[in-house]
Amino acid sequence: MRSFTFTIDMSYTLFQQHYSGAASSVVVLTDTGLKLQLPAIRLRRFLTHAGITGKFRVVVTNDNKLETIERL
Repeated sequence: MRSFTFTIDMSYTLFQQHYSGAASSVVVLTDTGLKLQLPAIRLRRFLTHAGITGKFRVVVTNDNKLETIERL
């Protein structure tokens, strides 16, 4: 398994587009410059009235399937 860290600062209004299904994924830039496309539904549990903010770690399997996302 591999892990990547990234920082996100997405407003509540912007995430509503993903939440409502208008966009099904979110693209983030990792701390090492790699772009990751994540299913928006997996970020939903981190949503607050301020949106989604903070530093996160994503763990993927050896075949690049998403395992977990956690706030650091």
